[in-house]
Amino acid sequence: MLDVRRLRLLYELDRHGTIASVAQALHFAPSGVSQQLSQLETEAGVRLLERVGRNVRLTAQAKVLVEHAKKVFAQLEQAESDLAAAAHQPVGTIRVGAFQTVAESIVPGALVALHQHERLRVEVVEAKPSTALPALLARDLDLLITEQFPGHPFPVPAEIIRLPVADDPLYLARPNHPTSWDLADARHDAWVMEPEGSVGRRWAIARCRDAGFEPDIQFEAANLSIHVQLVHAGHASAFLPGLLWRTHRRPPGLHRLPGEKRSISIALRAGSETHPSITAVCGAIQSAAAAIPTNV
Repeated sequence: MLDVRRLRLLYELDRHGTIASVAQALHFAPSGVSQQLSQLETEAGVRLLERVGRNVRLTAQAKVLVEHAKKVFAQLEQAESDLAAAAHQPVGTIRVGAFQTVAESIVPGALVALHQHERLRVEVVEAKPSTALPALLARDLDLLITEQFPGHPFPVPAEIIRLPVADDPLYLARPNHPTSWDLADARHDAWVMEPEGSVGRRWAIARCRDAGFEPDIQFEAANLSIHVQLVHAGHASAFLPGLLWRTHRRPPGLHRLPGEKRSISIALRAGSETHPSITAVCGAIQSAAAAIPTNV
């Protein structure tokens, strides 16, 4: 009989690529991961790993087992959901990962609505979607709120499903009172953008290149509040999402980009979507987002 916990380690190794990364993600010692995978090989009766230099890679048989493991984990999620449904009310703890603008604008309203469920505890951690997906898969998070920019889809594995939350319009913010809203006229501006590698940064640079110039990125910050302050102080131009104006003063040089918006959604593990507590939290997030006006 195959041990489900050891199957999880094989599945994580397929995703992370190294035993050290699996150990770090799941808070194991690397030697413990290796030992458990060795026992899984004994249980399976086939070779699952082969050494390549100082690392290992999955054999063809291991890849087959990983695909079955994905189905097993989805079934276990569904089993937990079915059992929880018997309680007829949301109970337990749900951990939600949310990025800055959503944590500031949407999550507080959702938490107010969830106060009616006395046996439900909601924990919220600030998390960038691009880096927090492994935490969702590893069950460190139950829900992850994600963002997707135009032309830059947010990739998710097959065992993750997404529920729509809102479309958030995107704006060009330039210092003071600019005479032109043609993006090409901002070619000589200093810019503030998110750190390199972020989807927001990739979209912003692509938008500038489409307008015929390479942006002069003088400032870099993950915290969008810093972007707003730099615009207000006249130091930089920026691309900013509409949800910011729920908690920040709008700069005078602000222009909505026609047709440009980021899509916000909730990512969750397949099979967990019918869990009463998951359903309650997702519904509260969606309702809180729907109550926010989208027009400036």
